[in-house]
Amino acid sequence: MTLFAVICAAIFPGIHVGRFWMAWYMAPIPNNWGIWQNFRSALMWDVFAVSTYFTVSVLFWYTGLVPDLATLRDRATTRIRKFLFGIFALGWRGSNRNWRHYEMAYLLLAGLSTPLVLSVHSVVSFDFASTLIPTWHTTIFPPYFVAGAIFGGFAMVLTLLLPARAIFKLQDVITPQHVDKMAKIILLTGSFVGYAYAMEFFIAWYGSNPYEGFTFINRAFGNYWWAYWIMISCNVITPQFFWFKGVRNNTTFVWILSLFVNVGMWFERFVIICTSLTRDFLPSSWGVLSPSIVDIFTFFGTFGVFSVLFLLFIRFLPIMPMAELKAVTPQADVHGGHTTGHDDRTGFGDPVIRESHD
Repeated sequence: MTLFAVICAAIFPGIHVGRFWMAWYMAPIPNNWGIWQNFRSALMWDVFAVSTYFTVSVLFWYTGLVPDLATLRDRATTRIRKFLFGIFALGWRGSNRNWRHYEMAYLLLAGLSTPLVLSVHSVVSFDFASTLIPTWHTTIFPPYFVAGAIFGGFAMVLTLLLPARAIFKLQDVITPQHVDKMAKIILLTGSFVGYAYAMEFFIAWYGSNPYEGFTFINRAFGNYWWAYWIMISCNVITPQFFWFKGVRNNTTFVWILSLFVNVGMWFERFVIICTSLTRDFLPSSWGVLSPSIVDIFTFFGTFGVFSVLFLLFIRFLPIMPMAELKAVTPQADVHGGHTTGHDDRTGFGDPVIRESHD
């Protein structure tokens, strides 16, 4: 999901260059004109944030996929599939040396990905916070964007995960406990986001900046009042339903609420950008956004790009990590005693007989 979303995001710096055939000049590489990029431009920060995020994410994803690619290689029924999976499996043979290097690389990339979430979304928030536009020029944006990214990310995972769980009969792998804990994280991060919304109003009032105060009041009661209150309803009120265990245990409710969160996070970006730019310092430049047909088609085009890539992924690659699932099955526990029946730790219902090595 991360990879395909970042691919969609990578389209937009090219669009925002204006002359998209010049987009390759944003890459910090030598060129025939001897032109260097303007590293003070927020557009360049986006290029670096997106490219860094994509590089680390694809390495993390691909590293975890190598044992599964080797399994697909060994079970391939056609020559072309065996050839392609063989290339991407990198000569994996499942030896002790292979596993040792694999686990170390996977651990390092996991450790690198965690602070990357903080740094990338902080840099993206600087696109706004480094300007003097009212409601953007504030230091709360980095933690606000990080919390919003985790909040919206978990909601999007549930949006894709729960239909896949129902369609592919993955109830024994993706258990109610997983869904329950993800709903709790959405509740926690949604509370962070709601706190950030309240603090924005407090900062505008406490700072005694008339431009900030006007823009926030205009957000809530101006031309875009409907967008603001949709954002508040979806991002602040909707997650509060997850306080109730009955809601968290009902996958239909969880899926519907995660859809509302996705809508709220889209409206958050809409509110941040449109309400601030349509009422800036000069009343002569005030206006109301009317999206063109190109804007609308570009927006829906990103849905198409994401959906096609996601469906191709679940068609040709394992939807669940086979190697990781094997590692948590009862049969993999060589130090266990004799156990027969349902193993509550894994959710697998097959009869299990394990040898005792005592």
